Amino acid sequence: MRASVGAAAALLLSACGGGDDMGDNGAVANNVAPAEPTPVAGAPTPLTPSTPLPAGEGIPGVSAPLPAETPGPAASPNPPVAVEAGADAAVTVLRDYFAALSGRRYAEAYRLWNGRGEAAGMSARAFADSFANYDEYRATIGTPGRIDAGAGQRYIDIPVRVTGRLRDGTPVVLEGPVTLHRTGDIDGATAEQRSWRISASALKPRPTGDAAR
Repeated sequence: MRASVGAAAALLLSACGGGDDMGDNGAVANNVAPAEPTPVAGAPTPLTPSTPLPAGEGIPGVSAPLPAETPGPAASPNPPVAVEAGADAAVTVLRDYFAALSGRRYAEAYRLWNGRGEAAGMSARAFADSFANYDEYRATIGTPGRIDAGAGQRYIDIPVRVTGRLRDGTPVVLEGPVTLHRTGDIDGATAEQRSWRISASALKPRPTGDAAR
Protein backbone atom coordinates (compact mmCIF):
# COMPACT_ATOMS: atom_id res chain seq x y z
CA MET A 1 0.00 0.00 0.00
CA ARG A 2 2.83 2.40 0.93
CA ALA A 3 4.64 1.48 -2.30
CA SER A 4 1.64 2.44 -4.34
CA VAL A 5 1.32 5.82 -2.62
CA GLY A 6 5.01 6.47 -3.16
CA ALA A 7 4.79 5.62 -6.83
CA ALA A 8 1.84 7.96 -7.30
CA ALA A 9 3.70 10.78 -5.57
CA ALA A 10 6.74 10.21 -7.77
CA LEU A 11 4.63 10.39 -10.92
CA LEU A 12 3.01 13.63 -9.72
CA LEU A 13 6.41 15.24 -8.99
CA SER A 14 7.71 14.09 -12.32
CA ALA A 15 4.75 15.68 -14.12
CA CYS A 16 5.22 19.02 -12.32
CA GLY A 17 9.01 19.27 -12.57
CA GLY A 18 9.73 17.56 -15.86
CA GLY A 19 9.97 20.80 -17.87
CA ASP A 20 13.01 19.64 -19.90
CA ASP A 21 11.17 16.73 -21.44
CA MET A 22 8.16 18.84 -22.29
CA GLY A 23 10.36 21.43 -23.92
CA ASP A 24 11.73 18.86 -26.39
CA ASN A 25 8.83 16.54 -27.05
CA GLY A 26 5.69 17.90 -25.27
CA ALA A 27 2.60 19.26 -26.96
CA VAL A 28 2.88 22.57 -25.12
CA ALA A 29 6.36 23.29 -26.49
CA ASN A 30 5.11 22.72 -30.04
CA ASN A 31 2.17 25.11 -29.45
CA VAL A 32 -0.31 22.30 -30.02
CA ALA A 33 -3.36 22.27 -27.78
CA PRO A 34 -3.96 19.02 -25.96
CA ALA A 35 -6.59 16.83 -27.58
CA GLU A 36 -10.11 17.18 -26.29
CA PRO A 37 -11.29 14.11 -24.42
CA THR A 38 -13.61 11.97 -26.47
CA PRO A 39 -17.10 12.21 -24.94
CA VAL A 40 -18.70 9.00 -23.90
CA ALA A 41 -21.70 8.14 -26.01
CA GLY A 42 -24.91 8.97 -24.24
CA ALA A 43 -23.21 11.09 -21.58
CA PRO A 44 -24.70 14.54 -20.94
CA THR A 45 -22.70 17.54 -22.13
CA PRO A 46 -21.38 19.40 -19.07
CA LEU A 47 -21.94 23.13 -18.75
CA THR A 48 -18.80 25.21 -18.20
CA PRO A 49 -18.67 28.37 -16.06
CA SER A 50 -17.73 30.35 -19.19
CA THR A 51 -21.12 29.68 -20.79
CA PRO A 52 -23.67 30.88 -18.27
CA LEU A 53 -27.29 30.43 -19.31
CA PRO A 54 -29.87 33.16 -18.99
CA ALA A 55 -32.52 32.48 -16.44
CA GLY A 56 -35.18 30.18 -17.67
CA GLU A 57 -33.18 28.77 -20.59
CA GLY A 58 -31.12 25.66 -20.96
CA ILE A 59 -29.81 22.95 -23.19
CA PRO A 60 -32.27 20.18 -23.90
CA GLY A 61 -31.25 17.03 -22.16
CA VAL A 62 -28.85 18.85 -19.89
CA SER A 63 -30.37 21.77 -18.05
CA ALA A 64 -33.49 22.69 -20.02
CA PRO A 65 -36.49 23.61 -17.90
CA LEU A 66 -39.52 21.39 -18.06
CA PRO A 67 -41.67 22.21 -21.11
CA ALA A 68 -44.64 24.35 -20.29
CA GLU A 69 -47.95 22.54 -20.57
CA THR A 70 -50.04 23.70 -23.51
CA PRO A 71 -53.60 24.27 -22.31
CA GLY A 72 -56.11 22.21 -24.26
CA PRO A 73 -59.53 23.41 -25.35
CA ALA A 74 -61.79 24.17 -22.47
CA ALA A 75 -64.37 21.47 -21.92
CA SER A 76 -67.85 22.59 -22.71
CA PRO A 77 -70.09 22.50 -19.65
CA ASN A 78 -72.89 21.28 -21.88
CA PRO A 79 -71.43 19.12 -24.68
CA PRO A 80 -73.71 18.65 -27.69
CA VAL A 81 -75.83 15.53 -27.60
CA ALA A 82 -76.46 13.62 -30.80
CA VAL A 83 -80.17 13.50 -31.48
CA GLU A 84 -81.51 10.73 -33.66
CA ALA A 85 -83.96 11.49 -36.43
CA GLY A 86 -87.35 11.35 -34.74
CA ALA A 87 -91.00 11.28 -35.72
CA ASP A 88 -90.88 14.68 -37.39
CA ALA A 89 -88.27 13.43 -39.84
CA ALA A 90 -90.42 10.38 -40.60
CA VAL A 91 -93.44 12.60 -41.31
CA THR A 92 -91.33 14.73 -43.65
CA VAL A 93 -90.32 11.65 -45.65
CA LEU A 94 -93.95 10.57 -45.91
CA ARG A 95 -95.03 14.02 -47.09
CA ASP A 96 -92.30 13.94 -49.74
CA TYR A 97 -93.52 10.52 -50.83
CA PHE A 98 -97.13 11.54 -51.38
CA ALA A 99 -96.10 14.84 -52.94
CA ALA A 100 -94.04 12.87 -55.46
CA LEU A 101 -97.03 10.61 -56.21
CA SER A 102 -99.32 13.60 -56.67
CA GLY A 103 -96.77 15.12 -59.04
CA ARG A 104 -96.43 11.85 -60.95
CA ARG A 105 -92.74 11.64 -59.99
CA TYR A 106 -93.00 7.92 -59.49
CA ALA A 107 -89.28 7.13 -59.61
CA GLU A 108 -88.69 9.64 -56.80
CA ALA A 109 -91.49 8.13 -54.72
CA TYR A 110 -90.22 4.62 -55.39
CA ARG A 111 -86.79 5.43 -53.95
CA LEU A 112 -88.40 6.43 -50.64
CA TRP A 113 -89.20 2.78 -49.97
CA ASN A 114 -86.64 0.77 -48.02
CA GLY A 115 -83.77 -0.59 -50.08
CA ARG A 116 -84.23 2.24 -52.59
CA GLY A 117 -87.54 0.72 -53.66
CA GLU A 118 -87.01 -2.95 -52.95
CA ALA A 119 -89.46 -2.95 -50.02
CA ALA A 120 -92.28 -1.94 -52.38
CA GLY A 121 -92.29 -5.53 -53.61
CA MET A 122 -92.27 -4.59 -57.30
CA SER A 123 -90.04 -3.06 -59.91
CA ALA A 124 -89.92 0.69 -60.45
CA ARG A 125 -91.85 0.27 -63.71
CA ALA A 126 -94.59 -1.82 -62.08
CA PHE A 127 -94.79 0.71 -59.25
CA ALA A 128 -95.36 3.56 -61.69
CA ASP A 129 -97.90 1.52 -63.66
CA SER A 130 -99.92 0.89 -60.48
CA PHE A 131 -100.75 4.62 -60.35
CA ALA A 132 -101.47 5.00 -64.05
CA ASN A 133 -105.25 4.89 -63.58
CA TYR A 134 -105.30 7.73 -61.03
CA ASP A 135 -106.26 11.18 -62.15
CA GLU A 136 -105.92 12.61 -58.63
CA TYR A 137 -104.07 11.27 -55.60
CA ARG A 138 -103.90 13.28 -52.36
CA ALA A 139 -102.91 12.25 -48.85
CA THR A 140 -103.60 13.56 -45.38
CA ILE A 141 -101.02 12.49 -42.80
CA GLY A 142 -102.15 11.91 -39.23
CA THR A 143 -100.36 11.96 -35.90
CA PRO A 144 -97.39 9.56 -35.83
CA GLY A 145 -97.25 6.81 -33.23
CA ARG A 146 -94.34 6.15 -30.93
CA ILE A 147 -91.00 4.99 -32.25
CA ASP A 148 -90.33 1.32 -31.55
CA ALA A 149 -86.65 0.56 -31.03
CA GLY A 150 -84.86 -2.75 -30.87
CA ALA A 151 -81.61 -4.37 -32.04
CA GLY A 152 -80.43 -1.07 -33.48
CA GLN A 153 -83.56 -0.64 -35.63
CA ARG A 154 -86.33 1.98 -35.46
CA TYR A 155 -89.95 1.65 -36.63
CA ILE A 156 -92.86 4.05 -36.60
CA ASP A 157 -96.47 3.81 -37.82
CA ILE A 158 -98.13 6.92 -39.22
CA PRO A 159 -101.86 6.96 -40.12
CA VAL A 160 -102.66 8.18 -43.63
CA ARG A 161 -105.89 8.95 -45.46
CA VAL A 162 -105.76 9.08 -49.25
CA THR A 163 -108.48 10.61 -51.41
CA GLY A 164 -108.38 10.63 -55.16
CA ARG A 165 -110.13 9.96 -58.40
CA LEU A 166 -109.58 7.48 -61.19
CA ARG A 167 -109.36 8.59 -64.79
CA ASP A 168 -112.95 7.43 -65.37
CA GLY A 169 -114.16 9.72 -62.58
CA THR A 170 -114.54 7.08 -59.87
CA PRO A 171 -113.69 8.49 -56.42
CA VAL A 172 -111.19 6.58 -54.31
CA VAL A 173 -110.64 6.59 -50.55
CA LEU A 174 -107.82 4.67 -48.81
CA GLU A 175 -106.98 4.62 -45.11
CA GLY A 176 -104.47 2.84 -42.94
CA PRO A 177 -101.07 3.06 -41.32
CA VAL A 178 -97.83 3.38 -43.24
CA THR A 179 -94.75 1.96 -41.49
CA LEU A 180 -91.39 3.65 -41.80
CA HIS A 181 -88.07 2.16 -40.76
CA ARG A 182 -84.54 3.31 -40.21
CA THR A 183 -81.33 1.95 -38.70
CA GLY A 184 -80.24 3.56 -35.46
CA ASP A 185 -77.16 5.75 -35.26
CA ILE A 186 -74.74 2.87 -34.90
CA ASP A 187 -71.20 2.37 -36.19
CA GLY A 188 -71.08 1.23 -39.78
CA ALA A 189 -74.58 2.38 -40.73
CA THR A 190 -74.70 4.47 -43.90
CA ALA A 191 -76.55 7.76 -44.23
CA GLU A 192 -79.16 5.99 -46.35
CA GLN A 193 -79.70 3.31 -43.70
CA ARG A 194 -80.08 5.95 -40.97
CA SER A 195 -82.77 7.77 -42.95
CA TRP A 196 -86.46 7.01 -42.57
CA ARG A 197 -87.84 4.94 -45.44
CA ILE A 198 -91.21 3.27 -46.05
CA SER A 199 -91.13 -0.41 -45.16
CA ALA A 200 -94.84 -1.33 -45.37
CA SER A 201 -98.23 0.13 -46.21
CA ALA A 202 -101.58 -1.01 -44.85
CA LEU A 203 -103.66 1.47 -46.86
CA LYS A 204 -107.00 -0.17 -47.66
CA PRO A 205 -110.01 0.98 -49.72
CA ARG A 206 -112.82 2.60 -47.82
CA PRO A 207 -116.40 3.23 -48.99
CA THR A 208 -116.34 6.07 -51.49
CA GLY A 209 -119.03 7.85 -49.48
CA ASP A 210 -116.23 8.66 -47.01
CA ALA A 211 -114.53 10.83 -49.60
CA ALA A 212 -116.43 13.88 -48.39
CA ARG A 213 -115.00 13.54 -44.85
